[in-house]
Amino acid sequence: MKQFLFIAFCVSLTVWGCKTTQNSKMFVITEGISGIVLEEKGNQMPMKGAPANEPQAFKTVVYVYPPTTLSQVTRLGQSAEYTAIHTPLVDSVATDSAGRFGIALPPGTYSIFVKYKDHFYANLFDAQNRINLYTVEAGKPTQARVLINAQAVY
Repeated sequence: MKQFLFIAFCVSLTVWGCKTTQNSKMFVITEGISGIVLEEKGNQMPMKGAPANEPQAFKTVVYVYPPTTLSQVTRLGQSAEYTAIHTPLVDSVATDSAGRFGIALPPGTYSIFVKYKDHFYANLFDAQNRINLYTVEAGKPTQARVLINAQAVY
């Protein structure tokens, strides 16, 4: 009986170990964008003696568009939230529960938006008002860290 339990334990450990390896490699790509989506909420001001607030994983959908400017979106006031994007969708991918994603893309420059509430979100801009740009180089993965801070106070 002890031998059977030992064998069952070893088999289950092996299966569990292989499953973990597969999940960690799920977002490994050779050309495209992979990364994580995080959300910050509440007071982000440093407080003496208190630990810093860490952003939390955010499960959502990541949308990839060609380089998109502020004139090519319908914006909610002056926020980083958009109700429509008027450039063609290149591709989209859902994040996992830890906010991780990976999407294979050909070399080029792309704007990345995420689904937030019932609209889109992106809060980074360059000097030409292009929104949340990432460049994919041939044969190289590009890392992205998308931070949603619409409900954070600094």
